[in-house]
Amino acid sequence: MIVKICGLRTQPAATAAVEAGADLLGFNFVPSSRRCISPETARDIIRALPEGVQTVGIFVNPTLAQLHATVECSGLDWVQLSGTETPEFCAEVVHPVIKTVRLSEQPPAGEALPDDYDVDLLLADAAVPGSWGGSGEVSDWPAAGRLARRRRLLLAGGLRAGNVAAAIQTVRPAGVDVASGIETDGREDPAKIRAFVAAARAAG
Repeated sequence: MIVKICGLRTQPAATAAVEAGADLLGFNFVPSSRRCISPETARDIIRALPEGVQTVGIFVNPTLAQLHATVECSGLDWVQLSGTETPEFCAEVVHPVIKTVRLSEQPPAGEALPDDYDVDLLLADAAVPGSWGGSGEVSDWPAAGRLARRRRLLLAGGLRAGNVAAAIQTVRPAGVDVASGIETDGREDPAKIRAFVAAARAAG
């Protein structure tokens, strides 16, 4: 069971995630997000982490030049594309790719479907108008479960320590992803990080 802690902005929160046993640490580079940090801040946090910790940068509709510059500056291992990036764009990224899909929305005609993407992982999130993710809304578990039967899938959307076990049992994903569910008053909470990882590990 892969456990991804997303939206990290501080060294103490990142350290808490590592100590709790998280597999992937996510850093947000989406300008419209309240969790957005600079590549330089992410770099400083990542450099202080133990060797071998896997890190992910979250982007929405970047150019390849923007993407690669941020990855190089920050020292990221993975790229998460959470916008309307095409399968062709994803194929041009030289790092491992997580592609976010929103299963409860009907994609416009011509827009790529989840199975169109040849990426390392898909991430199923809630479809919330005006949001690219991290809204705290629960995603479509039945639809995610159907997709998880044929693709390696991370489940996101409204997860927290209290419901992650039920989510894992229902969807059977390759892993889970959390942002709002480990926050208190909009900031990362080390106690909630530890509780989430423990609950996911016990269920998975």
